[in-house]
Amino acid sequence: MSIALLPISTISPEEYLALEVESETRSEYRNGEIVPMTGGTPAHNKLASALNALLWFALRDQPLSLFMTDQRLWIPSANIHTYPDIMVTRDPLVFQVGRRDTVMNPVFVAEVLSDSTKAYDRTDKFAAYRSIECFKEYLLIDQAKVSIEHYVKQAENQWLFASYDRLDVQLVLTSLGAQVSLADLYSTVDFK
Repeated sequence: MSIALLPISTISPEEYLALEVESETRSEYRNGEIVPMTGGTPAHNKLASALNALLWFALRDQPLSLFMTDQRLWIPSANIHTYPDIMVTRDPLVFQVGRRDTVMNPVFVAEVLSDSTKAYDRTDKFAAYRSIECFKEYLLIDQAKVSIEHYVKQAENQWLFASYDRLDVQLVLTSLGAQVSLADLYSTVDFK
């Protein structure tokens, strides 16, 4: 007896966008598949909020746009629509063709790691981000302990990696011309 395999159902980016605009919850689009985004923990939200606030003050006089959580990003080379936790673009915004709600030109992205997404954030998602020509800097923020993974583009296909695990660190974000204190970033997170 053989088991018949059912074809995996995929949808187009256009079908995804039509569904996403009407949806009450956010989902990512990954090459034909819709992946629901689950709610974050208090630590996740505190870290994303703190980074957003710190960057807002540091970037407010620059020709940059700062987005948190709800701004959709289209990565055409990877066929992905995603919602980075924090994203910074240069002005003017570059929109997906025919859209005014989906950007394409991040220079900086930060993701707060969770157990369910950390492997994806470090591998396939980072590879997708790297396919964006203007993308220069990636920050992965651990919510379970003081730990930052920092990637800065040095040249085509060359990224410098640094990691930080002390609160006395002043993190230099070279693509933004800004600094972030880890003590300020983690100030409201309770690791108990």
